Amino acid sequence: MHLVESAPFNKGQTKVYAGAAGNLAAYACKLSFQRGHDGNVSFLSKSQLADHYEKTLGAFHFGGRIMIIETKSALKLINKYFQNK
Repeated sequence: MHLVESAPFNKGQTKVYAGAAGNLAAYACKLSFQRGHDGNVSFLSKSQLADHYEKTLGAFHFGGRIMIIETKSALKLINKYFQNK
């Protein structure tokens, strides 16, 4: 994934939509499966959000700021955001 960012109106306590980043990550994982890559997705994290991505997306640190979502976590995200699709 490249440059996934929440809109200013969708940050912090007053955000309009919950789970926007998770939904986008789930979509990227879904595309990865469709393209034969087992749902694997990588991205660069802002350092202050790395722990958040581990908890909410099931991603893990690969090194530096690189985060990876592997198959098992990808399936969880897809099932959460695309239940009937």
